[in-house]
Amino acid sequence: MTNLTTTSGNIIGDNQNSLTAGERGLVLLQDYMLLEKLAHQNRERIPERAVHANGTGVYGELEIREDISKYTKAKVLQKGEKTKMLLRFSTVAGEAGAADGERDVRGTAMKFYTKEGNWDLVGNNTPVFFIKDPLKFPDFIHTQKRHPRTNLRSTTAMWDFWSNSPESLHQITILFSDRGIPKSYANMNLYGSHTYSLINDKNERFWVKFHFKTKQGIKNLSNEEAQNLIAKDRESHQRDMVERIENKNFPQWDFKIQIMSEEEARTYKHNPFDLTKVWNHKDFPLIDVGVLTLNELPQNYFNEVEQACFSPSNIVPGIGFSPDKMLQARIFSYPDAQRYRIGKNYDQLPVNRAISEVNTYHAAGAMNTHNLLNTDAYYEPNSYADAPKENKEFLEPPLHLEGEAYRYNHREDSDDYYSQARDLFNLMDEEEKKRLCMNNISKEEEKRYEELQILALNFARKGETTELEKMIKAGLSVNLKDHKGNSLLMLSSYNLNYKTSEMLLQYGANVDEKNDKGQTPLAGVCFKGSLDLVKLLVENKADVNADNGMGTTPITFAKMFGHKKIVEYLIKNNAKEFKISTFLHKIVGNLYKKP
Repeated sequence: MTNLTTTSGNIIGDNQNSLTAGERGLVLLQDYMLLEKLAHQNRERIPERAVHANGTGVYGELEIREDISKYTKAKVLQKGEKTKMLLRFSTVAGEAGAADGERDVRGTAMKFYTKEGNWDLVGNNTPVFFIKDPLKFPDFIHTQKRHPRTNLRSTTAMWDFWSNSPESLHQITILFSDRGIPKSYANMNLYGSHTYSLINDKNERFWVKFHFKTKQGIKNLSNEEAQNLIAKDRESHQRDMVERIENKNFPQWDFKIQIMSEEEARTYKHNPFDLTKVWNHKDFPLIDVGVLTLNELPQNYFNEVEQACFSPSNIVPGIGFSPDKMLQARIFSYPDAQRYRIGKNYDQLPVNRAISEVNTYHAAGAMNTHNLLNTDAYYEPNSYADAPKENKEFLEPPLHLEGEAYRYNHREDSDDYYSQARDLFNLMDEEEKKRLCMNNISKEEEKRYEELQILALNFARKGETTELEKMIKAGLSVNLKDHKGNSLLMLSSYNLNYKTSEMLLQYGANVDEKNDKGQTPLAGVCFKGSLDLVKLLVENKADVNADNGMGTTPITFAKMFGHKKIVEYLIKNNAKEFKISTFLHKIVGNLYKKP
């Protein structure tokens, strides 16, 4: 029999009953077994990941079957090499326990336990991402999380951010295509997404993209299939992977790369370090490298998956970084997140520990188990021959940089947001296109569009010209009306917003659009008394004699409220004069209130 013990190894004689003063008495403070169990229960959870919280972890092996030594000296990528690895699948937005079948990007974090240290490849099941400047990453993630007041997911936040971030269109097209809901983790491709570098034994640098193409075939779920699946099984992808491994139906992916020389990168039509764009396969064809096989389940999910820590900062000789701005930021943010979640010595946990020798001068901290080779050499540089020293043979070649330090507009660097999304759209058959536009985006957009309309109407009232113009450029109707039939131009001009009215007219707003009471924008402006706006509308062909159906025209309002200069201007522009009674003045004054 195996004895049950406390954490200190003391054998427990009774694990069923608390120690009490009498059969029905109080629990004694000396019952350390009770105190230890309660204390540990209170501390069983660690902070979940801010993103990618819901995940599945599986061990596997990377086998290199082709010779790519002309590109890299990394031992893990040499022909014949087999390397144990851990792959953690995840969804981006959902919290721990979220449904696996939701429409979302899937994270694919890989840790390869190489002979030269850990190599982590942190990517997604899409080759691109929503943004390309890391300064916007926290803002983007906020839109994927819960509203601070309602604690509900907000499609308004999501679509508002995307509509103001045109570079996200490529990723949106993928997310709301059929591939937005993979049937299982085994039925999707995996990508390093970022541009990395490879360095060969001649110290030559090549830019590289990593691809893992599923050998199980791409299979996806429709919205309806996903809804039905979630209703029955919220852990569908986790369950599928567990069953595959237990049944020895090991999933595999073909490992491929794209290679670009430094010279090609300088002249390529797109910024090769832009995470919102792909490298055209015709320009840079896929090169076969090897096979990735998943074949082993963790024995303890918390120890081996929840505490697994991945970071693109973990590289090995022959694999390096690139000027990809998002990659540069993740080099810091990923290990920093692990130091917060687990502690500064997270890399000493078995699942994160390298199989190669680790020699650092990092000291102390919670749960530290690292011992120095020479306890007298706890600093560097030092004079001890047996203490770890730097090795300049592993320096990377210089990277040519140019330009001045400045906050450059990342959208001006490459403002072609549409061609690659269009190319992807054109690869879809007609049914796929229909599902993208109707079944997916339209359902998400329906509520959002109503909210955007309200926002646009408010912009018109308040004279928010720049914001309203953005929405019109994005496709909002310039002749949008509110529930009373007031057009954007009506609301803008009535509230005396000259610049906004001018902008709306430039975009083709109907200058004579009537509201439900038959009132035109010119009539409203004559009521308010703005000669400048009257001139603007008349110069844009406004009908100076537009009738509201009761014989009342714009000049009626100008005369009724004593706007003499407007009356004179209208008469010069062929407005007809009407003699109306004081009684009619009062009636008209009551009829035409603020729109």
